[in-house]
Amino acid sequence: MSDTDRSDVIARARLFAETELAPRAAEFDRDEFLPQDVIKKMAEQGFLGASIPTAWGGLGLDPLEYGDVTEAIGKACASTRALLTVHTSIVAGTLLDLASKRLKGKYLAALARGEKIGCFALSEEGAGSDAASVATSYIRKGDSFVLNGRKKWISFADIADLFLVLASDNGVPSAFIVERDMPGVRTWPMSGFLGNRATHIAEVELDDVEVPAENLIAGIGAGFGFVVNTALLHGRYSIAWAGVALAQAALEEMCSYATRREQFGVKIGTQQLVQKMVADTVTNVAAARELCRSAGRSLAQRHADATTETIIAKYFSSTIAQRATSDAVQVLGGNGCWSGYPAERLFREAKILEIIEGTSQLQQILIADVGYKKFSRKA
Repeated sequence: MSDTDRSDVIARARLFAETELAPRAAEFDRDEFLPQDVIKKMAEQGFLGASIPTAWGGLGLDPLEYGDVTEAIGKACASTRALLTVHTSIVAGTLLDLASKRLKGKYLAALARGEKIGCFALSEEGAGSDAASVATSYIRKGDSFVLNGRKKWISFADIADLFLVLASDNGVPSAFIVERDMPGVRTWPMSGFLGNRATHIAEVELDDVEVPAENLIAGIGAGFGFVVNTALLHGRYSIAWAGVALAQAALEEMCSYATRREQFGVKIGTQQLVQKMVADTVTNVAAARELCRSAGRSLAQRHADATTETIIAKYFSSTIAQRATSDAVQVLGGNGCWSGYPAERLFREAKILEIIEGTSQLQQILIADVGYKKFSRKA
C-alpha cells in the first residue's frame, strides 16, 4: 500500500466517524447495542483489519497510522472503537504475533475481512488484573484439549464468532482459540454498565468444550507470560489512543460551549477559571497524543522500550481523558449532566479506560518498577 493509500484510509476513517458514527453514538449508548450494519460497514471499509498485514487480507497500517484510525473512530463512538481494541488489536494482533502459520491461515484472513468477530475471554468473577489466577481449566485429551469454566465481562462475547480464551491446568496457563459453534459454548448478555454499553458484553460458559490441539496458541504454559502480555500490549496501545480520542472530543465540546454560552453578560469562555480548564486540556491532549506516537514508533521498530512506553501512554492518556471529560461536564454545567449533550457520555466512557486492560493503579506499579530499575543510583 502506498503512502497515499494509507493517508486515504485515515481520511476515510475520519469521514466515516463523522458521518456514520458520531450522529448515532448516543443511540448506541442508550440502546446498549452496536447494530450489525455498523459492524458490516467497518468491515467493508477494511477498518477491522486495519493493522493486519495485506498478506493476511488487512490494510497493513503501521502502529502510528492505526493510532490515527483509532483516535478518529474513538472520538465519534467509544463502543465502536472498542471493537477495534478487542477484535483488531487484541485478538488479531495476538494471533499475528504468536499463532502458528496453520492457525493464522485458519482465522486471520476472516478476522481481517470482518467475516468473523473475535473477543478476548480473560476476566472471571475472581480474576481481573490478577490474570494468572483464572479458574477456567483445560486438560489434554488425545489430539484436543477440553475446556471448562466461566468468563465474565467479556466485550463483544455475545456476538463473537471466536474467543481467545485463557485457561489453566494446575497452574499452567495456556491460551486457545475457541469457536462459538463448538459444543458446550454458551453466552449470556450483560447490561447496566457505566460505559462501553454497546459492546455486547456477555458472560461465557465453557462446558466440556473440546478444542483441537492446533488451536493452542504459542504452546502449553505460554498463556500468561506470552499470550496475555502480548494481548494486553496491543490492547493498551489501543486504549491509549482511546484516551486521546475522548479527551479531544471533550476539548471540542467545552470550547464550542464556552464560546457560545453567556452568563453575567459575557461569554463564559472569557472567565479565567474556564480558560484554565481549556488550557490544561489543550496541553494534556497534546502531551498524550505525543506519548502515543512515541509508543507507536517504538512498537513499529520493535524497540526494547515499546512495552514501557505503551504502559506510560495508556496510563497518562486514560488519566487525562477522565480529567478532560470531567472538565467538559463542568463547563457545560447543567447541560453537561444531561444526555442531550455528549459530555456526560464522554465522562462515563473515560472512566472505563482507567479500568480495562489493567487498572491505572496496576500501570503505576509497572511504571514505578521501571523507574526503580532505570533511575536508582547505584550504591
